[in-house]
Amino acid sequence: MAQPATDPPRSASEPRAVPDGAPADGGPEQAVEAATGLDMVLVDAASGPLRRLIPPAGTVLRFGAALARRPDALARRGGELARELGKVALGRSELAPGKKDKRFADPAWSGNPLLRRTMQAHLATARVAWELIEDADLDWQDDERIRFTATNLVDALAPSNVPVLNPLALKAVIDTGGKNAVEGVRRMVHDLASPPRVPSMVEPDAFTVGEDLAVTPGAVVFRTDVFELVQYRPTTETVRSVPLVIVPPTINKYYITDLAPGRSIVEHYLSGGQQVFMVVWRNPDERHAGWGLDTYGQAVLDALDAVERITGQEQASVQAFCSGGIITAMVLAHLAATGRQDRIRSASFAVTVLDWERAGTLSALMDPEAVQAAIERSRKKGYLDGAQLAEVFAWLRPNDLIWNYWVNNYLQGKPPPNFDILFWNADTTRMSAALHRDFIEVALGNALTDPGRATMLGSPVDLSAVTVDSYVTAGVADHLCPWQACYRTTQLLGGESRFVLSTSGHIASLVNPPGNPKSTFQVAPSTPPDPQEWFRQAETVKGSWWPDYVAWLGERSGEEIPAPRELGGDGLEPLADAPGTYVFDK
Repeated sequence: MAQPATDPPRSASEPRAVPDGAPADGGPEQAVEAATGLDMVLVDAASGPLRRLIPPAGTVLRFGAALARRPDALARRGGELARELGKVALGRSELAPGKKDKRFADPAWSGNPLLRRTMQAHLATARVAWELIEDADLDWQDDERIRFTATNLVDALAPSNVPVLNPLALKAVIDTGGKNAVEGVRRMVHDLASPPRVPSMVEPDAFTVGEDLAVTPGAVVFRTDVFELVQYRPTTETVRSVPLVIVPPTINKYYITDLAPGRSIVEHYLSGGQQVFMVVWRNPDERHAGWGLDTYGQAVLDALDAVERITGQEQASVQAFCSGGIITAMVLAHLAATGRQDRIRSASFAVTVLDWERAGTLSALMDPEAVQAAIERSRKKGYLDGAQLAEVFAWLRPNDLIWNYWVNNYLQGKPPPNFDILFWNADTTRMSAALHRDFIEVALGNALTDPGRATMLGSPVDLSAVTVDSYVTAGVADHLCPWQACYRTTQLLGGESRFVLSTSGHIASLVNPPGNPKSTFQVAPSTPPDPQEWFRQAETVKGSWWPDYVAWLGERSGEEIPAPRELGGDGLEPLADAPGTYVFDK
């Protein structure tokens, strides 16, 4: 039975309080939420992450001035901290970490008097830091910048990161006779030798693409310099006549949509009777510096042409993920402008932001100087390196993506646990300089919200002219592409939209196979202009959104026809078995 939704999640522009100090640590699923997405290209990855630890001078001055205007708040917070530290020293403090904060889960943090006092002093100081930020009452952009810096500093100074204080490290010394320290140093030296210079989240040989991951049977049926097109072998006797073309992100490899069996989106769609084709982007290098939005938009059109030749169908549905969604939306606008929109039956956009107004922390962190520096550095190199992007991304959630593995890999000398999404996340790709520039310019100017401001293949982009039915998904805990920003896609497009709000964040909201008892999603009968109004109307449905999308897509995929016995057709014959060749480019 579906239950009404409760309080709506915080909008990106609303103030927030952070209780009990630093953000809670999570498991592998939570750890990857900050590890991918288009928004990484909007920060100055080329300058490295350390610059992001220091907010712009103007933000610092405004923060200081705001507190100076409230000396009463400074005095009150100082007094609160002094009193709490006094309680800590006397052993009377009741401060405790959050239930989900695994940094202090070891019983020694509560049982050992010295460790307990150290932990409580850290929590007390961190709490006052968050309260002072609230007291300053800055505008949303300065608020996000200050919080970003404060989060990094608070997480870095946690006593759990100190070898002589962390009980897990001390126990490892006893258990291994000190070998953990030797192994930890070895791992640290290896990680710091080349980008991304952060602790490894997964062993490089944990999985093998084509053997453990990306194993759904199929074949490459079309290839250009920009992409390979994979057609997957049907797994049902009959299939829907209208094929589905998936456009993955241009960052990281495509197989986030085809992880291990049982966790593969492609596999699930095939079991629902869909004909599935996948665009597999090439990993660009300096030779491909000029590949911009038009290049990738033409690639989507080329893929649609190939699918039409193979299937004989004049229409196809498209599903696009993150940055692939931006390209696809612009292509749909181009088709509308040129009178060819009828070749698209339906469209789906997953964790895709088309309206960047107050899109979250990364929008706040952008400044013109950093943007121009990023564009210039990638122009000189010919691409933006995925390893450098991963390094910057790790610092967006250091507690999950850095310090968690600092303790495991270096202090305990243990290998990180194997997790398929983290392996995929480490399999980074480059972004061509022109695409990097084009994405930044579109986002910085919020160009897709203003008809005609952006172009695709010579056509003015007007998303309101895209009138096909759309299925839009977002993650309730996605801080890279906040769900409210994803929701605004329903208002930009001109057709009927169904918006689905999944559990978890940027990646776990996508890799959400049926069978997880904790999975839910929220839907509402309409998509009003205000996302909070939508949320108040929404009902929570148990399970994954995958079957919901298959049912929605099936209603728009034509009649059932016999499944093709052979892959390819009309002169486009299989060139290689899936997952193809481009996925192995390093």
